[in-house]
Amino acid sequence: MFYYVLKYVVLGPVLRLLFRPRIEGLENIPEDGAAIVAGNHLSFSDHFLMPAIIKRRITFLAKAEYFTGPGIKGRLTAAFFRSAGQIPVDRSGKDAGQAAIREGLGVLNKGELLGIYPEGTRSHDGRLYKGKVGVAVMAITAQVPVIPCAMVGTFEIQPPGQVMPKIKQVEIRFGEPLDFSRYAGMENQKAAIRAVTDEIMYAILGLSGQEYVDEYAAKVKAAEQAAAPPRKFPKLRR
Repeated sequence: MFYYVLKYVVLGPVLRLLFRPRIEGLENIPEDGAAIVAGNHLSFSDHFLMPAIIKRRITFLAKAEYFTGPGIKGRLTAAFFRSAGQIPVDRSGKDAGQAAIREGLGVLNKGELLGIYPEGTRSHDGRLYKGKVGVAVMAITAQVPVIPCAMVGTFEIQPPGQVMPKIKQVEIRFGEPLDFSRYAGMENQKAAIRAVTDEIMYAILGLSGQEYVDEYAAKVKAAEQAAAPPRKFPKLRR
């Protein structure tokens, strides 16, 4: 109940008023039945802007850190994300990917919409990075369509590290549903799930117009941080 109050009464109207999103291809979202909406991830604002304009309820897999913050702020953040239909997923450890897949399939098995960012994390520089194969495993296993989505302009309004977004118009584009029924029963074949993932990322790329990097975002970000010169602090006067 709170999800719909938040979507239609509180947050949704405010976001539409402030950011005046231009929307393309909303008719590609099925009116009922299970489906995956797979999008690029440029900003923290993506979590709210896309669900605000989709008529159906959509559940996202969110990093567990949003649900485990300390103090009052942490509890409020966790309560908000749960109320907004987000499912916490622990991204640490070797079984993290399998946990995310189990949670996602649980949503799809109920005939609902699942939202996922195949890159696995926000882009730190606005480029589109290589997709992780979990989205393909879920699409093939559940035999559901994948609707590619591109957020355009959200990196500019709220890049990583910026707390408050700039008030500026953004675009949200949905592509035609992708059918992977030809891969039925191949969810354990590496070549098949890589091919499906790459097809999804190519569709997102066509909608977003971003520069593509054939590397995982987390790996590139970690390498850049390791190569950055150490910060120098001024000496204290005695």
